[in-house]
Amino acid sequence: MPHLVPLLIRGINNLSDARYCAGMGADKLTFVLDPALPDALDTRTVKELAGWVAGVELIGEFDQLSAAEINAVAAECALDAVLLRRPRPEAELAEIAPPVYVELAAESTQHAPEFSSVPVGWVMELRAETTAIDTAALHAIAQQRPLWLGPGLNPALAHELATQLSLAGLSFPSGDEVKPGLRDFDQLEAVFEALEQD
Repeated sequence: MPHLVPLLIRGINNLSDARYCAGMGADKLTFVLDPALPDALDTRTVKELAGWVAGVELIGEFDQLSAAEINAVAAECALDAVLLRRPRPEAELAEIAPPVYVELAAESTQHAPEFSSVPVGWVMELRAETTAIDTAALHAIAQQRPLWLGPGLNPALAHELATQLSLAGLSFPSGDEVKPGLRDFDQLEAVFEALEQD
């Protein structure tokens, strides 16, 4: 089922999520691959999970690793792109081989970093307590680079953002299995359904 905008699902850590999200039409899946980050996966696990899904872009999330280390992990896992949890100097970004997305803090709506060529897109997670959304500021950021916006697992807000802003797509968190092979997908399913094209 096509969606109003492309969908990015972050932090895949189990086969249930990987297969469900790919099957529901997600466009991109991220895996946390930096050992400095909580719940990081090893490359063997990511390669195993990736082997079960097709037709989605695979992205590694990184924070502390150097450009050379990121390139090595990206090559080993055959990643399509990388997502950096914080901005880095442009010269360092240029050393990273795969396409680069950079996560912006929600409070940076007034001043996104200036880059001449990289990254290929921004990812921004809205704070849960956000009540008023500065759509003008978000629109301005989306004009600079493709913007992937994370409204949390809020179907109404997701639909509103998808229809009111010119976004590259929406970003949603994955979850954890209750036990291996058992996972409650009610929240993700509600978001997918809210974004289905009529």
